[in-house]
Amino acid sequence: MAVSIHTPRVNNNDDQVKLVTLKVTTGDAVTGGQIVAEVETDKAIVEVESPCDGFVLDVLGSVDDVLTVGNILIWVGDRRDEPVPNTPASPSTSGESAAGTPTAKARQLLREHNLDASTIPSSGERITAEEVERFIASRASVGNKNSTPSRPTEKMPDVPGQLSDLRSEERGMLATVTWHRDVAVAGYIELEYDPVSWVTYAKAFAEQHKLLLSPMLSLMAYRLVILAQESPMLNATIVGNQRYEYTNINLGFTVQAGETLYLTVVRGAEGLDDIGFVNAMGDVQRRAAVHKLGPQEVQGATVSFSSMARWKVSRHIPILSPNTAIMIAHAVSAEGRCVLGASYDHRVLNGFHVVSALRKLSKPQNSQ
Repeated sequence: MAVSIHTPRVNNNDDQVKLVTLKVTTGDAVTGGQIVAEVETDKAIVEVESPCDGFVLDVLGSVDDVLTVGNILIWVGDRRDEPVPNTPASPSTSGESAAGTPTAKARQLLREHNLDASTIPSSGERITAEEVERFIASRASVGNKNSTPSRPTEKMPDVPGQLSDLRSEERGMLATVTWHRDVAVAGYIELEYDPVSWVTYAKAFAEQHKLLLSPMLSLMAYRLVILAQESPMLNATIVGNQRYEYTNINLGFTVQAGETLYLTVVRGAEGLDDIGFVNAMGDVQRRAAVHKLGPQEVQGATVSFSSMARWKVSRHIPILSPNTAIMIAHAVSAEGRCVLGASYDHRVLNGFHVVSALRKLSKPQNSQ
């Protein structure tokens, strides 16, 4: 069966990328994990791998082409003479690249609902039954006559001016903001906290593990992972009329690299201990700084943490990433006022849930 390789998302704010390297042509034999192409945006380059062994049936792009994230880039089949499916490329609707082959249960659901695998957004190596069910539910929700109508297109201002096209990262940000505005019922809560216990804990942790830089923010983010384990509602979203609780905790953490804002992702954070998480976050932050991130490190966040302490602002209210229920906002003003806030989806969480999480987050676990 032919398997599609989709154009990956390089960072959270880009919905288009440039194909900079193509390492295969039609008829070439490939192996699972082999690099078949490289895509780039804002100097960030991501390698595209083949998900399986096989032969290249078709390449739907040329070097220097600008590609839409989620569209099919390459078809791989079991035989060189296998026919290329004629299904048109479909962009990802969740901000994540579509994956390769579906699982057996997912394939059954696709047949039952007459769906093509390439239309299903997926964050993993294979399309799961849960992802198919989520797609079906979201499609039903969109088709519901009682659903809230989409907002009208903004009218042209009556002040003279001119239109200019958005850059790819600006279009990606627009998509995120639009989801936050039109889908989530967004709320924001903040509280001041005393940083002494965190500073003391982080200093002792750094000495114990011989770290050169303070791990305080990474440890606070890891504390959020622990809280999401204790309260799965933090690690959830809404699909149709049901709460969708994620199996894994993919911790998103904002990194500013020049003018590019990444929401970097540490996947499966619930399976790491504190030092393992700190090291994983440090590694992804270092590679974000030089714009060298893999597609799985910039997509699929299920709960997020953002800090603007370096800019000494007293408050920032982050935009929720699509299909997440909470993003923590950390700030330290020029006067030293320390604040923990949270943007949250009120469909999933209420004020009690958020305040409880912020109070726990304001101190290390062993100081509660």
